Amino acid sequence: MTTAPRAPRTDGETTRARILDAAGELFGVTGFAETTSKAIAARAGVDLASINYHFGSRNGLYRAVLSEAHRRVVDLADLQQLAQSPLPASEKLRVLIDQLVQRAADGSEGWHLTVLAAELVAPSSHIKVLFKSEVPMKASLIADILSEISGIPADDPALRRCLFSVAAPCLLLQIGRRGLPGPVQAMLRTPREVVVDHLHRFAIAGLEAIGNEYHAGKTPPRCAG
Repeated sequence: MTTAPRAPRTDGETTRARILDAAGELFGVTGFAETTSKAIAARAGVDLASINYHFGSRNGLYRAVLSEAHRRVVDLADLQQLAQSPLPASEKLRVLIDQLVQRAADGSEGWHLTVLAAELVAPSSHIKVLFKSEVPMKASLIADILSEISGIPADDPALRRCLFSVAAPCLLLQIGRRGLPGPVQAMLRTPREVVVDHLHRFAIAGLEAIGNEYHAGKTPPRCAG
């Protein structure tokens, strides 16, 4: 997928981006609790007032880092472009899985995977920002793709369970970038096309099987709430 070129940044946007990258790099290495605003300012080459001006506080900066990290893993504009493309739904899913696997396996991708992995392993109260600002619309677009494959309505709990099942292996690969031992490391060392093919075939088979059960009336009843 290609994205439209962005307009040149203003000085304020450049400063904000520099602070964001400096904070992401430090949060990724030492964690939120051990990273001070002073250290971030020094790394970014700005004063403390600049952090407060652009982000309000260190907490606000960390929430912005989480949002930016999530955007770098799954960009909303890219996902919208994929969802609106003329590709068959099964191929859209393959493209998405390929992107996620590539970003998990590529060690040169930057700090965002480390920050997200740390937050997923030990969630803080700040993770709520992702479920307010980043996850809902992206999950909705992916659900539409899975709905087209399975035939299950996008708002049905059965489809949400499918979304979890498809996303979980990709999330595990992200966490594996922090050195999680076991089979995840073997997956990360496996050629990308082999991993993508496996995850895609497994996802398609699962979606079709659950879709068949759903339409045959074998899906468990909806839970209250």
